[in-house]
Amino acid sequence: MFEKREVNQLIDLALAEDLGPIGTDVTSDSTVPPEEQAVAHMVAREACCLAGIHVAVEVFRRVNPELQCDVLVEDGRAVEAMTTVLVIKGSAQSILTAERTALNFIQRMSGVATITAEYVRAAGNPDVMLLDTRKTTPGHRAFEKYAVLCGGGTNHRIGLYDAVLIKDNHLASWEKKYGTGVGECVAAARKKYPDLKIEVEVDTVEQLKEALTTRPDWVLLDNMPPPVLRECVALCKGICKTEASGGINLDTIYDIAQTGVDAISVGALTHSAPSIDLALDFVE
Repeated sequence: MFEKREVNQLIDLALAEDLGPIGTDVTSDSTVPPEEQAVAHMVAREACCLAGIHVAVEVFRRVNPELQCDVLVEDGRAVEAMTTVLVIKGSAQSILTAERTALNFIQRMSGVATITAEYVRAAGNPDVMLLDTRKTTPGHRAFEKYAVLCGGGTNHRIGLYDAVLIKDNHLASWEKKYGTGVGECVAAARKKYPDLKIEVEVDTVEQLKEALTTRPDWVLLDNMPPPVLRECVALCKGICKTEASGGINLDTIYDIAQTGVDAISVGALTHSAPSIDLALDFVE
């Protein structure tokens, strides 16, 4: 999902933020003898779907390559409360310096994975893809989209470069300039980027019918109730795939997942995921 170089760049930025211009953990430097060795356990204090364990390991190794990190639980696994997921051995100073940064990454990523797993279960339909969105923490998109995968979800487009998604503001701009509708807009995008997936957002059945004349790869059915979604799915059969989106939550996703849509996108997977309570405790 992401390259080690990308991981290290973000880790280095986070560590620099913590250690400041002098590059030193002044508390550990002044209170913990440099020769002191320790064993620490990273523990999930609440049940969760784990994500980011190897990112956390890389934080410890960036601080001190001599630290020994033993992974006990891999990403994507469901863990019960009070489960030890990682054991770190080595310099006590180094463990303390890396602690918060490592926890920040794995707590956030596990939160995304856990809420994704909750939505997958609530949908109750393995034939429907649960998609993420671009509503991610700036700079952390690769990590958060990886966490969605850990929770059983599927990645939508990564950015603005790997797929065309024509939304309402694009259509408004197009119509203002050219005076034509959604069908012509889709055709223009197809001509400009013939090798990319083309998706278009529609709000009504009438708008969908016009869009289908130019055969997009996907249509995003925005804020439609289940009966309308079923009608739209029938119209799209054999032409394109369907994505339901807009205001979907844990209470509504089941009914939407039974309408026949191919996918459901939920921004809350990344923009509203709570961090999971993980902690680091010295045991020796």
